[in-house]
Amino acid sequence: MMASKTYRARRLPAHGVESGWEALLPARTPAPDLDRAITVDVAIIGAGFAGLAAAVRLANLDPKLSVAVIDADQVGRGASGRNSGFLIDLPHDISSGNFGADAVAKSHNEILIARTAIQHYARLAEEHGWDEDVFDPSGKYSLAMTDAGTEHLEAYSLQLKSLGEPNQLLSASEVEDVTGTRSYRSGLFTPGAVMVQPTALVRAIADVFQEPLRLYERTPALAIESSSIGCTVKTPKGEIRAGRVILATNGHAESFGFGKGELLHVFTHASLTEPFMPTALGGLRKWGATPATPMGTTVRRINGPDGDRILIRSRYTYHPTIEAGAATIKSASDLHDRKFADRFPDQRHLKMQYRWAGAMALTRNSVPLFGQVADGIFAACACNGIGGTKSTSAGIATAELLVGHRSKLGDIFRSFEKPQTLPPRPFTDVGARLNLAFREWRAGRE
Repeated sequence: MMASKTYRARRLPAHGVESGWEALLPARTPAPDLDRAITVDVAIIGAGFAGLAAAVRLANLDPKLSVAVIDADQVGRGASGRNSGFLIDLPHDISSGNFGADAVAKSHNEILIARTAIQHYARLAEEHGWDEDVFDPSGKYSLAMTDAGTEHLEAYSLQLKSLGEPNQLLSASEVEDVTGTRSYRSGLFTPGAVMVQPTALVRAIADVFQEPLRLYERTPALAIESSSIGCTVKTPKGEIRAGRVILATNGHAESFGFGKGELLHVFTHASLTEPFMPTALGGLRKWGATPATPMGTTVRRINGPDGDRILIRSRYTYHPTIEAGAATIKSASDLHDRKFADRFPDQRHLKMQYRWAGAMALTRNSVPLFGQVADGIFAACACNGIGGTKSTSAGIATAELLVGHRSKLGDIFRSFEKPQTLPPRPFTDVGARLNLAFREWRAGRE
């Protein structure tokens, strides 16, 4: 008798309030939900960065494969559409600690992972004629508010140069020419990053799906029945019989029992101002900046037909239920208002029009939940905070794994350790919250 096992979803995604990115876009007609039983070669659960990348890569590698992608909500409403819209091609921080041969190799691997994702989107942008409001290969800035931040950027610049990566340190006046404000002490420009409108990006990919790729929105996976001869994904009004299943649900892998005791669920928070006249603030009308030190404040200036806006992203909060409530968003909002006023004192009268949060999944040893996790089920989960690139490349690598395609990217993902087990919940809960609070305090004005 064939042995099988059922993995039932203990919870479904709850994304909370609408993101500013979605609010700025016109209404979109979603793909239909699944209302019958279908049979495909591969079923993908999750239509975010990882799931969509896996589907596109499968279609490239084997155009005859039938693939069904389902999402519990509408495309763009999950974490992939709720981030600050940076596709960063370089490691976040290589300026401290050991920088021997192992560290150099690790940095090069991280760069390959990131640039594989960026090249993936660049090809799609060229193929489908995306404009720069969706995908803008403009590079990015890292900006310092303090002398300590400046020292960090100077050290980071040297390490990037040792890797052969071009970068440019900026003085306070040069930063003012970009940002229109005198609040920053210094900056660092790196040319390889891409600025995206994240909701528009994932929508653009989903909306060009055609047979044999099929998308079903508002179709949560309630259970996965796994066996050695195939899988069945149960949904509210139908089911998908598939030879293999890709779980591209980031932290919600845990909802099905995968990565249990291995995933930390952390939310980041963002606020977006009301529009203002471009002449009200000098500098460039479009730019993006990450903080000089970890856990600091990310800032973007975007423009549109109604004027310009400033985005502030700061505050990291831990939520083991994978849901951030109104009180948490309110607390983060108060912080955002202070950060905004500190950086743009002449614009402090501007109100924040949109405020929201987005989830990410971390592991103790900063590796993804990747590869086969049960008969016929493969995971591309745990973005570790850099979902735009890491989740995308995890989806690509998972697709390659399924069809037996070898690549340097796949070799890197297969070489990762398994996620380490976290301490028991009470200790993890207390430790995670204390650690996040301490790191935010240490970031200070940054």
